[in-house]
Amino acid sequence: MTNLDNVDLQLLRLLQEDGRRTTLDLAECVGLSPTGTSQRVKRLFREGYIKAVRAVLDPQKLGRGTLVFIEVRLDQTAPHVFDRFAKAVTKAPEVLECHMVVGGFDYLVKARIADMAMFQDFLQRVILPLPGVRETHTYASVADVKPDALLPL
Repeated sequence: MTNLDNVDLQLLRLLQEDGRRTTLDLAECVGLSPTGTSQRVKRLFREGYIKAVRAVLDPQKLGRGTLVFIEVRLDQTAPHVFDRFAKAVTKAPEVLECHMVVGGFDYLVKARIADMAMFQDFLQRVILPLPGVRETHTYASVADVKPDALLPL
């Protein structure tokens, strides 16, 4: 973060809160001209500080109201098994995130499904057939305490 000054950090905070802010609004908030602000935002994109701007959708309204976390233990800890699992899990649209972790299991999968009635189908159709899966443990979220947290800047 050595290339970022206080104005850059302020722009990142503002855009993280609401990516639809106009250049004029951002300029007023940070005390720069619209042109100067636009140039800074473009630089933040170009340098990779801002990766994308997206809409946050309501999963309940879109039939994906149930959030599950699945611990996955693989049958082997070999590079080819990890590679096959990673390639396969990225193809599952229900899977929002998948993280390789250290500890008692190999991967933590975050997925959105319609409801718990559909969970068994999802588990049998998507998770268990993934390459190398030996064991899973699932945790269903009952409340979003701090969803979509902003990065501290």
